[in-house]
Amino acid sequence: MRRISSVCVFCGSSSRVAEAHRNAATRLGTLIAGAGMRLVYGGGRVGLMGLLADAALAAGGEVVGVIPQFLVDLEVAHTGLTELRVVESMHERKRTMADLADAFVALPGGFGTLEEAVEVMTWHQLGLHRKPTVLVSVGGFWEPFRQLADRFVEERFAHPDQRGSFTLVPSVDDVLPALTADLGAAVGAALKWT
Repeated sequence: MRRISSVCVFCGSSSRVAEAHRNAATRLGTLIAGAGMRLVYGGGRVGLMGLLADAALAAGGEVVGVIPQFLVDLEVAHTGLTELRVVESMHERKRTMADLADAFVALPGGFGTLEEAVEVMTWHQLGLHRKPTVLVSVGGFWEPFRQLADRFVEERFAHPDQRGSFTLVPSVDDVLPALTADLGAAVGAALKWT
């Protein structure tokens, strides 16, 4: 079994999303804290980000936010976290979150969420880390991405082995088993992108 003590979650900052996405963020924050894992995220107080952090805090969890100064200046930083790290740039934010985490989870989100998830997958492909990445496909949200990734392989832009750079699960309740399963175990094999 893989030991995960710190999970980085990428998710949207919009508050205008479907209830299913809001519920998923709240549930994930609760589950991470309940498992005794530290939550690392982008440090915002709005949208799914705020719901995620608030749920983890309410469940007694440790929450570390990483946010660039320009977003602090826009008054979107969550000031009630265990720790808020203010950095200079978006690049430094991503690197810091990656360094603090043993694993990555992407909830539904927009361009920023997609970019963050794809970057850690790219780093995995390049051998810069071997940390698991899980995409939570609430309502099939990440299915088009899986199809695009299949196309990368079909068109030979990616090696078939790169299918292992992420795991796609249908619900938040599947995240912790996917993160902690041995990659060779049946649970992991069942959850892997095929």
